[in-house]
Amino acid sequence: MAQDRQQQARLWAKVVAKAWADETYKKKLISDPAVVLKAEGIEVPQGAQFKVVEDTAALRHLVLPAMPAEAANLDEAVLNERLAAYGYCGSMGSGYGY
Repeated sequence: MAQDRQQQARLWAKVVAKAWADETYKKKLISDPAVVLKAEGIEVPQGAQFKVVEDTAALRHLVLPAMPAEAANLDEAVLNERLAAYGYCGSMGSGYGY
């Protein structure tokens, strides 16, 4: 059964906390993320590739998500509304929210 967004977020938060607390774990997460994610119970689609990058106080990474096929025929205003409703915000804030 597919995990919902809330469950994925809870599991990812656990991974982040472990990476902050354990340098060896963090190195493994960066070098082999799919193995670590699977070990933590996060569903990893077959054939999917992952890249983990670490933010610093001076460098933030923004992810431009892949555009869903159904979005190709929507105008910018509708796309903006749907992204806002979905809760997509990236990491543009001044803090990490912890």
